[in-house]
Amino acid sequence: MLVARRTLLGAGLAAATSAIAGCGDSGSPDPGVAGPGDAVTATDAAGNRVGFGAAGNATSPSGSPSATASPSGTAAPAGQARYAQDVTTLLRRHLPATPQTVQHKGFPGAVAVVLVDGKTTVHTAVGEALRYGAGPKLLAAGQRVEMRPDSVFDLASVTKVYTAILLLQQVDKGRVDLGAQVRGYLPAFTGAGTERVTVEMLLTHTSGLPVGAKVTGLSDNAARWNAVLTTGLVSGAVPGNTFRYSSVGLMVAGKIVEKVTGQRLDQALKSGLTGPLGLRDTGFNPNTWLSGSAKAGRLVATDARSSRGLLRGTVHDDVANHLGGVAGHAGIFATATDLAAIGQMLLDGGTYQGKRVLSAATVRRMLTNQNSGKPAVDPERPNRTAAHGLGVVLNQSWFMGRLASARTFGHTGFAGPSLLVDPGRRLVLALLTNRAHPNWSWANPDPVRAAVGDLLAKEVN
Repeated sequence: MLVARRTLLGAGLAAATSAIAGCGDSGSPDPGVAGPGDAVTATDAAGNRVGFGAAGNATSPSGSPSATASPSGTAAPAGQARYAQDVTTLLRRHLPATPQTVQHKGFPGAVAVVLVDGKTTVHTAVGEALRYGAGPKLLAAGQRVEMRPDSVFDLASVTKVYTAILLLQQVDKGRVDLGAQVRGYLPAFTGAGTERVTVEMLLTHTSGLPVGAKVTGLSDNAARWNAVLTTGLVSGAVPGNTFRYSSVGLMVAGKIVEKVTGQRLDQALKSGLTGPLGLRDTGFNPNTWLSGSAKAGRLVATDARSSRGLLRGTVHDDVANHLGGVAGHAGIFATATDLAAIGQMLLDGGTYQGKRVLSAATVRRMLTNQNSGKPAVDPERPNRTAAHGLGVVLNQSWFMGRLASARTFGHTGFAGPSLLVDPGRRLVLALLTNRAHPNWSWANPDPVRAAVGDLLAKEVN
């Protein structure tokens, strides 16, 4: 019988395999939980499990006002596509049945943004951003927080896309060679078998590194990062041969960014990406940059029954939390509008609203399958393929639905977020849900992701 990754990690068995944590997006519900104080996260079958800008600034990347709060489930505003209400209706079917329903079958709330040819055709918010208190317990109606179009979500493993972009910027600048060994940039990267691991392998998940690293019980952040960098390969793994999802790989990639830029990853995110693109609602550790009113009204809750209590504005991934909330595999928070802007930038070959952040050639390489012909090892999704670009997932119908194609790319995250881009339709979908609130094991996030993809495949030609 297969043991789901989170159960394995929570049971502490990963010490034997050098991997007791990772960020992922569990494709199916599982009752396993981490023990108190354990730095353990789920890993998804896809292998998937900020703090900057003016505090509480609610403007869109273009500088125009962000959408204001509106009652959940109302009809799509004028100017949106005819299918906007269909998307809203679909999402509402996955909400708790009544205000008194304790256990949801999908998520307490969601926000979806769809762009077609760069124009917003859907921007909808349904349900609640905060529904449960620690325990978990169902909150009284007056204590809950309604989902808003500008709600700020934990992006979980979608963070990996941002880390890949920041690293590829350094490739553009000539500071990093994708074919070079990681040790050339990080001499402390000394885990068993890692001498042949290249920078590119970190982004394609072919390094052979395990899902996660053990960082609990260590005295300080330096010791925790040393544990990450000295994590050895999975037993029998040969670098470059096989797709194995690894959060450790993107943690290491983030460290390369820090080494070559001389900036901490959150600072590199601001200077290299969110600042130039005007993404004021994106960053690590949002409690450090949102205003008091924004924290109360816009932050989306995740877990409500962990040893850390209710999580709202604090990264859900336990390893990222132990690393101070700033890591290459998880930790970025953003709105659906800001996330859609990242998808649009990649769709447009590295530019957004006149600002270039990646060369067109690098974007083409990023969005090309680097793992053709390679096997994929993924016990939770035995039928998945290894198709993967540099930091982005390719052609996976389990979350893309009928939008899946050889060119379709994106990523998912454990807490419920996903980004999907279909170049053929010039379509970007940022679908953010709080399915991990209050208990990630209650629901599988993939069916609704695929269902929205199916709807859009039918409606957008």
